[in-house]
Parts: sequence; structure tokens; C-alpha cells
Amino acid sequence: MQTPSFGTYEELVEQAGQFHGDICHGIKIGTRMTMAGLRRIGITDPKGADRKKLMVFVEIDRCTTDAIMALTGCRPGKRTMKIRDYGKMAATFINLETNTAFRVVVKGNRKQGENGGEEPDFATLPEEELFTINEVAVPLRPEDMPGKPLSRVPCARCGETVMDGREVRDGERVLCVPCSAAVDYYRITD
Repeated sequence: MQTPSFGTYEELVEQAGQFHGDICHGIKIGTRMTMAGLRRIGITDPKGADRKKLMVFVEIDRCTTDAIMALTGCRPGKRTMKIRDYGKMAATFINLETNTAFRVVVKGNRKQGENGGEEPDFATLPEEELFTINEVAVPLRPEDMPGKPLSRVPCARCGETVMDGREVRDGERVLCVPCSAAVDYYRITD
């Protein structure tokens, strides 16, 4: 396995584990995902010289996301990590400078060996056995990019501010997503 210029697998697992709080299955596989994705898009210094070239979409809200965050420096608050929680062990790594993107997906149940035995050795298992990796296109809008908000509009129903084109147009009215769908993860109880 090719060693990235920013550390060995073992060093990166340790770094991700410190960020996460322990070294678990998700940290180990997330480290390999990160290494595979960054290598394919040509990023060698994700937290240094290449930090403004990198964006990652993650598809799960579990330990793997912490590994990717720890090793890339990408964060939702910096708008360099986008979380699309589809419940999939998958992440798409994008080089914003070259517009190259690769989606890395964990194959099958990698928590146990093929025959229900011990956890596989993520340090040595070939990438093609661990992952399905495809080059993909990710159409990014200016509103998706890091930086200050490009737009702010009030919701016609609740009055809350909606930023960066996340509003829904209902005829002439501008609504936030929860008001347009009349449902969300919370319910006002007053």
C-alpha cells in the first residue's frame, strides 16, 4: 500500500482515534477510505498546502466521518464537509482545483472477516477488496463553496433566515424547507 506523504496508516489511525476518542472499526476503515480518496484526487497535504482544494461529501453520521474529518481537516462549519446521511459507508473526495472527484464505498460487511471470523487487517487488505471506487461528477454551485453566505432570505411562514439558496419557492412565497414540507425533526410544542 502506498503511504501518503502526511503519514503511515498506523500514524493516521492513531491521529483519527485521538480525535474520535478511541480506535474502533469505523476509525480504521475511515482512515483507509481517506487515504484512497485523497490519493486518487491528488491531495497530499490536506490540512496544509492543499486545504483550500479539498471538499468531502460523507454519507453516514458515524465514526467513519470522524476519521475523515480528523485526517482531512474538512468540517461542516468550514463548508468543506457536506453530510448527506444516507446510512452508507461512503464518501466522495473532491479536488476543487482540478474538479476531480472519487466516491469510495465500503464493500459488504467489513466488521468481520469473510467467514464471520476476526476483523480484517485494514492496514494490509488491498483497496479493491475493501472498497468500490468510482470517479464521479459533483456539480457544485457557488452557494456550496466555502466562504461567506451568498444569500439570506426570510421564510414567509416562520420568519427564520435561510442562507445560500436552501429556500423553497412556492409561487411568490419563499419558505424554509421545514415550512414547505410542514414536517421536520422537531415540533414546536407551544
